[in-house]
Amino acid sequence: MDDQSKDISSLAENREKAIVRTSVIGIITNLFLVAFKAFVGIVSNSIAVILDAVNNLSDALSSVVTIIGAKLGAKQPDKKHPLGYGRIEYLSSMIVAALVLYAGITSLVESVKKIIHPEAADYGTVSIIIISVAIVVKLLLGMYVKKQGKRVNSGALTASGSDALFDAIISASVLASAIIFLIWGISLEAYVGVIIAGFIIKSGIEMMIETLNDIIGKREDPEITNELKKIICEEENVLGAYDVTLFNYGPNKYYGSVHIELPDNLIVDDVDRITRKIQFDVFSRTGIILTGIGVYSHNTSNNEAAQIRNAIQKVVMSHDWALQMHGFYADTDNKTIRFDVVISFDIEQKDALETLYGKVKALYPDYDITIIPDVDVTD
Repeated sequence: MDDQSKDISSLAENREKAIVRTSVIGIITNLFLVAFKAFVGIVSNSIAVILDAVNNLSDALSSVVTIIGAKLGAKQPDKKHPLGYGRIEYLSSMIVAALVLYAGITSLVESVKKIIHPEAADYGTVSIIIISVAIVVKLLLGMYVKKQGKRVNSGALTASGSDALFDAIISASVLASAIIFLIWGISLEAYVGVIIAGFIIKSGIEMMIETLNDIIGKREDPEITNELKKIICEEENVLGAYDVTLFNYGPNKYYGSVHIELPDNLIVDDVDRITRKIQFDVFSRTGIILTGIGVYSHNTSNNEAAQIRNAIQKVVMSHDWALQMHGFYADTDNKTIRFDVVISFDIEQKDALETLYGKVKALYPDYDITIIPDVDVTD
């Protein structure tokens, strides 16, 4: 096994351990809260406290699903799945979202029943103390789990941490309703239960949408692509990095491709050395594996080609929907011009190409023009 493979395996193993450890802490904490809140809810006849306990139980189940997802997602690549099992974690995140959504809908139904058929609650000092302690515990647990989720880039952990922080707010609303009942004798707990259910349902829907976006594929974080381009452009002779495409195979598991622009006076040996060094530098600094590096040739000693480039770039970039022109090369001997244009989603690609081709051909009618459209993926 080479050094790169060892590094990848080590990172994956440490990430899995962190997710499992954090999830186990969440399970133990939530089960304790379930026991205490269920006891308080039954003794005080409080639907709000009981629903709060149910919510904590769903959190514990979510942590179990997160552990299973992390374990399955960390499986080594095999013949059937050569790029690994990392995307299983997105499925586990979806299951977590479904559990949260189910808990919210169930809570809403029970709360509405209590509004229609109210029953008086009976809070005591012990109940108030337990609910107060639960708020503090949930706040600490939420901050810890969310921090760990961001550290290891686990959507399921981050979602669980956010859910725990919501739970603290929910428990605070239960405490407020209990205090109001003790002071003024006004029972708001069924209505508080509806509010709790609303928060849970909202959280579940948001988690589900976020996970669906990960599964479908979304625009990558500009920080990642900009860092990638920065690393590539630090290499000697690289004049630009374009067309970055990243393929996500689970959290922290990226494969990608890119085009680089190099002077036209380099030999193949130079290109091979440069591309290999770029692959190594990108992986060692970002963990991204570049599976392909395409090359654009840049005119270095032809003043006429430079003038053509400037004239065409002025025409192309006069359109708002033309985001970038790159990969330009003009062969003045054979009368050919080729370049790429990044086209925004504000215009049909076919219409944009027809417009650009017509204007460039009008400027240089004797040349064969090749315009390659690029999609606005990262810019």
